[in-house]
Amino acid sequence: MKKNILVSGAAALAALFCVAALAAGGVADYAREKKWADEVIPGLVVGDPVYLQTPRGHHRFLTLFTPVAGTDRAAIVVHGMGIHPDWGMVGTLRIELADQGIATLSIQMPILAADARAEAYPPTFAEAAERIAEAVDFLKAKGYAKIAIVSHSMGSRMSRGYLAGKPDPAVKSWASLGISQDDYRGVKLPVLDLYGENDLPPVLADAAGRKRSLADEESRQVVIARTDHFFSGHEAEMVAAVADFLGATLK
Repeated sequence: MKKNILVSGAAALAALFCVAALAAGGVADYAREKKWADEVIPGLVVGDPVYLQTPRGHHRFLTLFTPVAGTDRAAIVVHGMGIHPDWGMVGTLRIELADQGIATLSIQMPILAADARAEAYPPTFAEAAERIAEAVDFLKAKGYAKIAIVSHSMGSRMSRGYLAGKPDPAVKSWASLGISQDDYRGVKLPVLDLYGENDLPPVLADAAGRKRSLADEESRQVVIARTDHFFSGHEAEMVAAVADFLGATLK
């Protein structure tokens, strides 16, 4: 009898720790993802919704695929913290890069609760890398042999986790927008480090270090004048900088 009480107590304690971990963040909020998807898909004008599946946990996640005929070039668009693959500047990138002849696949990344802080996100990076890998496989199966990653903010930190490992050889370059708290050491691909003159303080503070860490000769750092972290009012310059870089690196 006492043994059963002890077992029950241990189980209760384990459950308590589990609840505490969830409250602390780091566990992807799939219900919130579904809510985003339910809002995004009915209003979709450009591109097609495609669900991919992660090998771990078998979670289906939304992507927005905008194919381009007659090319083998494509970009995986990776959004930032707590948003969706058609949000604001992310939607602009996925649509306008396709208009310029580069197919796009904008993917839903793991998100946490709306009040989660940035420091809660690193535990989601492993799943983020899995999603990027699934996106690469999808594009390769569609005949796109030259792939770039175009990411923003927290999405760039997530992408770095994938690219600093062993990325698929089809991935040729990385346009990293508004990244903070990271540099590019260990990334062997050409990198575009793009940010706004009035970007977030951590992005600005780390700019010199990021530039020093750019290893590939095709890498570059570009600052867009008079704009913020989201390139507000300067979206055309943002797209032009990314398209120019992809044109040079997806040969």
